[in-house]
Amino acid sequence: MTQDSFDEELVNLWDQLAGHNTQDARSAPQTYPLLAMRDQVLFPNVVTPLFIGRDTTIKAVEDAFAEGQLMVAVAQRDPEQQTPQLEDLYTIGTEIEVVRLLRIPDGSTSVLVKGRRRVRIEALDRTQAYPLVKARPLSEPQISGSGIEALMRAVLALFEKCVQLSPTLSEEAYIYAMNIQDPNWLADMVASSLNLELNERQELLEELNPEARLKQLSILLARELDVLELTERIHTQTQQQVDRSQREYFLREQLRVIQSELGESDVFTQEVDELRSKVTQANLPDHVREKALHEINRLAIMMPMSPEAGIIQTYVDWLLALPWTEQSEDKLDIAQAEAELEGSHYGLDKVKERILEHIAVRKLAADKMRSPILCFVGPPGTGKTSLGKSIAQALGRNFVRVSLGGIRDEAEIKGHRRTYIGAMPGRIIQTMRRAKTINPLFMLDEIDKLGLDFRGDPSAALLEVLDPEQNDSFSDHYLDLPYDLSKVMFITTANQLDPIPPALRDRMEVIEFSGYTDEEKLEIARRFLIPKQKAAHGLGETATHFLDQTILSIIHDYTYEAGVRNLEREIAKICRKLARRLAEGKPIPKRITPSALPKYLGPPYVDNWKGRNNQDEIGVALGVAWTEVGGDLMPIEVALLEGKGNLTLTGQLGDVMQESAQAALSCARAMLDRIESEEDHTDFDKIDIHIHAPEGAIPKDGPSAGVTIATALFSALTQRPVHQDVAMTGEITLRGRVLAIGGLKEKVLAAHRAGIKKFILPKSNEKDLVEIPAQIRRNIKFILVERIEQVFEHALGPAQQDRTD
Repeated sequence: MTQDSFDEELVNLWDQLAGHNTQDARSAPQTYPLLAMRDQVLFPNVVTPLFIGRDTTIKAVEDAFAEGQLMVAVAQRDPEQQTPQLEDLYTIGTEIEVVRLLRIPDGSTSVLVKGRRRVRIEALDRTQAYPLVKARPLSEPQISGSGIEALMRAVLALFEKCVQLSPTLSEEAYIYAMNIQDPNWLADMVASSLNLELNERQELLEELNPEARLKQLSILLARELDVLELTERIHTQTQQQVDRSQREYFLREQLRVIQSELGESDVFTQEVDELRSKVTQANLPDHVREKALHEINRLAIMMPMSPEAGIIQTYVDWLLALPWTEQSEDKLDIAQAEAELEGSHYGLDKVKERILEHIAVRKLAADKMRSPILCFVGPPGTGKTSLGKSIAQALGRNFVRVSLGGIRDEAEIKGHRRTYIGAMPGRIIQTMRRAKTINPLFMLDEIDKLGLDFRGDPSAALLEVLDPEQNDSFSDHYLDLPYDLSKVMFITTANQLDPIPPALRDRMEVIEFSGYTDEEKLEIARRFLIPKQKAAHGLGETATHFLDQTILSIIHDYTYEAGVRNLEREIAKICRKLARRLAEGKPIPKRITPSALPKYLGPPYVDNWKGRNNQDEIGVALGVAWTEVGGDLMPIEVALLEGKGNLTLTGQLGDVMQESAQAALSCARAMLDRIESEEDHTDFDKIDIHIHAPEGAIPKDGPSAGVTIATALFSALTQRPVHQDVAMTGEITLRGRVLAIGGLKEKVLAAHRAGIKKFILPKSNEKDLVEIPAQIRRNIKFILVERIEQVFEHALGPAQQDRTD
């Protein structure tokens, strides 16, 4: 059958329906083959072409057509359902007759069906070759009178206007509608012609009362008419804009010819036009587009060889390259984010908890919250930068990073003004260009390494960047336009907080990264470092096995750090040697034992202070210090010499530590006066006191060594030995009070690495013990003190008899 004959048959069927009267419905249910439709509703008294693709449906239609049997067409509630059950179908459907059947070469089937009457679905049978339904025909009330006549005229008037404005509705449809006298048929015919949603069509089908159906249809027609009128208005405005554009194009062509006659380059004009086209089509905010077009208009009247022309072109290119509105969608699945963070980093519970809290708040109040500005502070190698990448992955954001170490020029942050030759935006805007979205995770590494000189203070320039109150309109000198940074999640990293200016530190939420315990390092090596290095060196996962004792030996004898960076280097060194043997065709060991480490790494070269002082000594106390690379043991030595009462301090002690030593000496002398008799009184005018902190090449400063210095002094003055399994920390006052200190966890970790069994700390730091891992708290006895006398009681042994002044 040709398309023309198919259309002709459709017209004939419409003509036949013009004289069709609704048949009286029988109340008894009947059995019909089912025609389940995904996104279409068929109406009674309407001829509709359909395309069928399901094998069972094609079989049902072919049998119905061959046997002259009626079918029931019902819409599916879920269009994606392949084998719909009774609950997946709407209750009301249409009894249909298959008029024509046409097979198409692509495998589908085209049918022409004629709706007869409404039916109610009561049962579904899927045991046959194709589904059958039991349906009860429904009778439609016949209503007449002036009211229904007025409704029919109103619907016809609205339908006429829709036909006039719609490009899809034909004039013939309105002509057919004019000749329909039955209100039921009119409502169904108009409803089938409109482009309505599935649920709206189904509501019209389920409405049996023609008056109510016509009222509902008039509302839908009015809505459709509003949309069509708006579309027509937009089309008219667009046409006017096109006319203006054509006029502008004509004038620019004239300008191009004039410039060509004057010898000016046509290529330059083309480049300007391309630039203007890019700006017009780009998704830019209004103020940015206005600025870009203003610069392009300036560019259009310049000579191509003008230096200013190149500056303007570069500026507009920057405006086009920056993300102004593009943003990625955040992942707000807390469980998935937690799994990703746990899978990439071991420990760091506080940081992970803070990120999960951010995701939770973002999920509940995305429009009200501001992006946090976090500052990760901790020793090198503790995973600050790599955790930033994992957070970006967990949030589904792009990750960008800028290293601030060594930056001394404010223009590096805020850019140069365009009046300078070679001007460029600052690093913030340059990095946002790489991010390609306005909501990346932006990491500012080494913020404590910013410098300051005559070119300005970069840390002051960062105040605007890291202030949620004003970074929504960040001003870069080069752009000279406000740029929104409020959706960026900034994370800064630092080894120390002290070098960061207070104003900048106040804008950030500080999260401290402490060093790892041996157990944590062992777990990190097993989970991450060893598999990573095996893969990087071409070794299979099962090629060789690192024993736990081997990893601990590497930690103790070949590394001395708070993080795991050197541990990874040592593991990589072993993997390189194994890879060489493998490449040479030699066998490699199945296990790496502690005894084999000297062969791969050489003799142990790290002294963790184990066994250094096996016996108690007079005048030597063991303190602990906190540095930017973690905790470290710091012994203090005191020697008494014949002299004239001088105090000598060596070991590169800073000003604060020198003052602490003088305070410790005064405190020790006061304590000594209390216990000495007049006969044994020490004459300090006849002795010199030398206080030394070994490893003199390393600068040392801070007040927390006061207790250690006082203990060493009192030991030397009283000839009482200091227990060498005791480490201590605390600031001391002239009255002998012990004050709180900072960095307790790092100091305790250093003492634990050295095998210390007792740790003396200020009573005020008792609250900080909750941060100490339980394994360490079980191995070290913590002694809380408030006065120096308590320190002496626990740290000093009995006096020796051979005391010399």
